[in-house]
Amino acid sequence: MKKQAYTFREGFSDGIPIGLGYLSVSFGFGIAVIAAGLSPLIAVLISMTNETSAGQKAGLDIIVACGGLIEMILTQFIINLRYSLMGISLSQRLDGSFTTPWRMLLSFSITDEIFAVASTKRHKVGVKYFAGLATAPYVGWTLGTLLGALAGTLLPDVVRNCLGLMLYGMFIAIIIPPARRERGVLFAVCVAVGLSCLFHYVPFFSFLSGGFALIISAVVAAALAAWLFPVASPKEDLPVEACDEEVAS
Repeated sequence: MKKQAYTFREGFSDGIPIGLGYLSVSFGFGIAVIAAGLSPLIAVLISMTNETSAGQKAGLDIIVACGGLIEMILTQFIINLRYSLMGISLSQRLDGSFTTPWRMLLSFSITDEIFAVASTKRHKVGVKYFAGLATAPYVGWTLGTLLGALAGTLLPDVVRNCLGLMLYGMFIAIIIPPARRERGVLFAVCVAVGLSCLFHYVPFFSFLSGGFALIISAVVAAALAAWLFPVASPKEDLPVEACDEEVAS
């Protein structure tokens, strides 16, 4: 019997935990936008049209620093490049309902968590399931930003500044677990932090804007980590007997 396609309701149910997580994280972003002197409307529009925590934080820093358009484009390209790779991988898990227009529309909703959930489904996913999966995270991200922005306009400065640390806490929570497991990740984090401090505190690099300093730090750290800590290909992890059988076949 043919497996019935996953429904919108199943996707929405799977996306609720992601949406709740996004609600708390984006609250910090909303406060950060208000602290930067922008309006709640701008904060909500940014989250509605992006849905990427690292990209939005980097973009906000560039806006505050009055950075240029090229700087913004390069920063977003480097930070969000991983979503292109996720999209390529996820395309192998989609069923025939995902026509080209649907792929172009729903690719906006690919995030780390949505990619992880969709990739682990036993059967291929369709448009209805993926749309349901993306709905709760999108609502949670936008609503959390709105609540954070409104809170930022009402709360005193000391409380607002403390809550603004939530976004940085999220980034630390993201990098610490993989950094403890993988030396390459830990190396990349340390190099990026070191370069960022170098560009910020050494007067010689004062000509570099914050956006270009971020770009250079990310590219150099990633390149060095990839060179010094290459990831073994699947064939390198197979025992000799398995490799011999694969060659013989």
